[in-house]
Amino acid sequence: MSGVSLSSLTTMRVGGPARALVTPASAEDLVAAVSRLDAAGEPVFIIGGGSNLLVGDDGVDATVVKVTHADVAVEPLTDGGVRMTAGAGADWDAIVADSVARGLGGLECLSGIPGSVGATPVQNVGAYGVEVADVLDGVELFDRTDGTRTWVAPAALGLGYRTSALKHRDERIVLSVAFRLTDDGVSAPVRYRELATALGVAMGDRAPVADVRAAVLALRAGKGMVLDADDPDTWSSGSFFTNPVVTEDALPAIEAAVRARTGSTDMPRFPAEGGVKLSAGWLIERAGFTRGFPDAQAPARLSTKHTLALTNRGTATSQDIVALARRVRDGVYDAFGVSLHPEPVLVGCSLDI
Repeated sequence: MSGVSLSSLTTMRVGGPARALVTPASAEDLVAAVSRLDAAGEPVFIIGGGSNLLVGDDGVDATVVKVTHADVAVEPLTDGGVRMTAGAGADWDAIVADSVARGLGGLECLSGIPGSVGATPVQNVGAYGVEVADVLDGVELFDRTDGTRTWVAPAALGLGYRTSALKHRDERIVLSVAFRLTDDGVSAPVRYRELATALGVAMGDRAPVADVRAAVLALRAGKGMVLDADDPDTWSSGSFFTNPVVTEDALPAIEAAVRARTGSTDMPRFPAEGGVKLSAGWLIERAGFTRGFPDAQAPARLSTKHTLALTNRGTATSQDIVALARRVRDGVYDAFGVSLHPEPVLVGCSLDI
């Protein structure tokens, strides 16, 4: 297929054209297609579910290879639990739903997240107190530099907060992902207060996986974070900014700025590697950005349900999204001296002028 528009392949619904689109049916076909394109000197752009991408209006001067293979296998582990392996092109929430239907625990808190399985270790996807790193058992990679396929252990992937050694690089392509899950029908210990409240359990308690999935889906839907073709609040890349991690030394100045603006230093904060994690959504709201900002006529707006999502109201361009992101980023920095960084991968566009 030639002349494909990236806007049709991303949940943000923006992005210019590509040279062509290839959709291999299996991991073997994917390896063969990429190898063939590489040998011909053709630029390649790999895409999965398109939920964590912001592509520029000029598109990409490359052939898009869309990962689609979605095979699933479940096998018992000798030390208890099971190993669930899924093809990189599988719909992530479908895999979560499958695990819950089988009575497997570990993925339920990650319900409702759009995108494909292959993106989850790249981004170290996380929500409601759980990250993919917590349950990851291994990743099968195709190395374009030497043509090899190998399984890599989680420890070799440099997994961190919404990042890994695979992010912003394309020499290694995820083919399959394996997860180590429990098989007793109950969740991992609940570590997120909002979820514990919704479930009516104490922090650290476990609950039936189906109940946890239902509660997470309801919480996410209330924030416009479950894809809905009829709801522009979900035409986004999810949370656009990561929660900033600041050093302990930087906290006094931030607290002073918060006090000057709000009259209080009652600011959400959480322990994090390298310092303290703050809430990007909280900072955005306290900097004066309201839900639906800037107005009802704007082509790109903050979600009317959650200020952390930048949304396309139907006619937005990539530059509209970028301009809004700059306003929010700069407004938070001017108010509190805290730098926000985008969570999605930006291709052919930048927040830096």
